[in-house]
Amino acid sequence: MIAPVSPMPDSPSPPLLPPAATSHRRPFVLVTGLSGAGRMTALNALEDMGYVAVDNMPLPLLGDLMRSTAGGSGTIAPPLAFGVDTRTFGFDPRELVRRVRKLRQRPDLDAKLLFLECDTEALQRRYTASRRPHPLAPDRPVIDGIVEERRQIQWMRDSADVVIDTSSLSPHTLKQLLAGQFALGPRAGTRLSVMSFSFRRGLPREADLVFDTRFLKNPHYDPVLKPLTGRDPAVAAFIATDPGYQPFIEQLEGLIEPLLPRFDAEGKAYLTIAVGCTGGRHRSVAVAEVLADWLRGVGRSVTLSHRDADGSGELDGVG
Repeated sequence: MIAPVSPMPDSPSPPLLPPAATSHRRPFVLVTGLSGAGRMTALNALEDMGYVAVDNMPLPLLGDLMRSTAGGSGTIAPPLAFGVDTRTFGFDPRELVRRVRKLRQRPDLDAKLLFLECDTEALQRRYTASRRPHPLAPDRPVIDGIVEERRQIQWMRDSADVVIDTSSLSPHTLKQLLAGQFALGPRAGTRLSVMSFSFRRGLPREADLVFDTRFLKNPHYDPVLKPLTGRDPAVAAFIATDPGYQPFIEQLEGLIEPLLPRFDAEGKAYLTIAVGCTGGRHRSVAVAEVLADWLRGVGRSVTLSHRDADGSGELDGVG
């Protein structure tokens, strides 16, 4: 299955470099979303990238924080990441969106709103594992808090610059996605992420392009290959014996290659290519490995992850 691709104009657009203003616009990421969806993991990742990360500070003090970290004469203001959620004093989702829209208009800021979401079942597991109450239901079942928080803030995702569903993400994979979106320094073209997944566990919501490999020969039915994954040479060799395998790989590369410069020209920072199969262990993993190797071979920066290859891969903890 291939996700829809917007029609391209008749004449190619010239490649665009990152806007000149980016070099002196201060990066600012406001991190919000559902409680338990990974806000602290995201802030820690941004801090590791070089951002000054502040969590759960009263919203009225946001202006003071930005001014106090603005830097003095001859110094450059550091990038800033600011975490807020329904626990934050003075939290008002509509006021928050209004502030972000206003910050986006400032010529000295590169302001982005990051919204982290997660499905209800995964949130319940995380709260159960941490034995912490939901901030909106401290003396009631966790599900009550989750439902109420969705009612209050889910609409905010439509105003976000980046939305990441962490339901099936490991902390490492989330950090990879954040690095693709918010890494500092000059950017040479669109950053690429290739991931494998299981259709049984649902489409990855962050995917831009989705490809279905369920038509290929399935190693699952071979008792020797079943416990292995698509990273094992024996599994990859078995899948490659399918007469449709090589034509599929060639057509896949032929489809993706001309799209990449067009995404560069549009200034797209990050592109996620997802490859799925039934269980997410064999066919999708093998094809994702081949696709990532090919992209690196044509000079692209690529991160590779296998969401469901080991049957786990979920964010631990709450925050």
